[in-house]
Amino acid sequence: MDFEYSPKVRDLQSRLTVFMQERVLPAEAVVVEQMASKPDWWGAPPIMADLKAAAKRQGLWNLFLPAREGAGLTNLEYAPLAELTGWSPTIAPEAVNCNPPDTGNMELLHLFGTPEQKQEWLVPLLDGEIRSCFSMTEPDVASSDANNIRLEIADEGDEWVLTGRKWWSTAALRDDNRVAMVMGVTDPDAPVGSRHSIVLVPMDTPGVEIVRSTTVLGFDDRHEGGHGEIVYNAVRVPKANLLGPRGKGFAVAQARLGPGRIHHCMRLIGMAERAIALMTERARTRVAFGKPLADEGVVQATVADARIAVDAARLTVLRAAWRMDVEGAKAARHDIAAAKVLVPLTVKKIVDDAIQIFGGAGLSQDTPLAMLYSQARFLQIADGPDQVHRRSLARAEFAATPVLTEVRG
Repeated sequence: MDFEYSPKVRDLQSRLTVFMQERVLPAEAVVVEQMASKPDWWGAPPIMADLKAAAKRQGLWNLFLPAREGAGLTNLEYAPLAELTGWSPTIAPEAVNCNPPDTGNMELLHLFGTPEQKQEWLVPLLDGEIRSCFSMTEPDVASSDANNIRLEIADEGDEWVLTGRKWWSTAALRDDNRVAMVMGVTDPDAPVGSRHSIVLVPMDTPGVEIVRSTTVLGFDDRHEGGHGEIVYNAVRVPKANLLGPRGKGFAVAQARLGPGRIHHCMRLIGMAERAIALMTERARTRVAFGKPLADEGVVQATVADARIAVDAARLTVLRAAWRMDVEGAKAARHDIAAAKVLVPLTVKKIVDDAIQIFGGAGLSQDTPLAMLYSQARFLQIADGPDQVHRRSLARAEFAATPVLTEVRG
């Protein structure tokens, strides 16, 4: 691996850093005020429009997409930029149009969409004019085994008819959420792995009922549009709304889950860096038992361990991104899985230590630490729980590790 970033990436890093310092971080308090004044609102606060306009003007837009519609960056080049947005994970990603689930949905439309689908959905998503959601997991089955997914997508003449219940459809409650990508069973008698497909469902289609939004450790995530539980009650869409080949829903979904997982990890590194910055500042300025916390050996050890852990986690992320660029997402799947296990666990521990150094304030709304903790904990489950990734890693290890025979002198 070459750890040196190109002049283009260094320029983007510099400009994005200034954007974060001058626009995004100061906007956090404004977002809190604006969302508090609109308790029934689900979606972006008004200031987001100003941030997005500024990001467009400064060329900080669609950085995640390697295609010509984006910044033309590799996964490795995008990593330090995604990390910067992780300093403010509830604002910065959307401000630069690099927010999930839209990033993954845009990648799927770019890879598998028909010209008509791209014109209707991809173009406005790239422009930041609309939002989208991804309906995959279901409350009634263990969705960590995607073969369990059972929403029915019946083939009826010129239409698909969807019947079933989904949840954790992030952004579903936003007014500007226009389309859901829904995975379900189109071919129940086909071999395992060829039964599921993905169809595009406009949110205003009759029969689409948003039942509620689930919270994340008590956070409602209204700014994000919540996490919708949706009933699809005999929802009819045209056959042309099939995204990708029929029966290849798993393969299509994997094209978004691989990059999506590593993007989460990139942002998580930024969350850890912010937690370290907060804990060190707190330790320098807080006095207990007659001296600053920074002079306490136990606090120094905590800060040192945080630095070691986050740097090691970053290297794991960069290796996975590099392998994706060199060999493709499928070949890098075990590197991605390793990062997906290691990084949320590491960041959760660092944020938890920062909370401890802050004391009661770390548990309150006066710092972003509680939010950062919930994000890290959430990502131990999102896009596949740790146990599933550990299982795949262990199987690969058992298959690859040679058995050493006894050596006699």
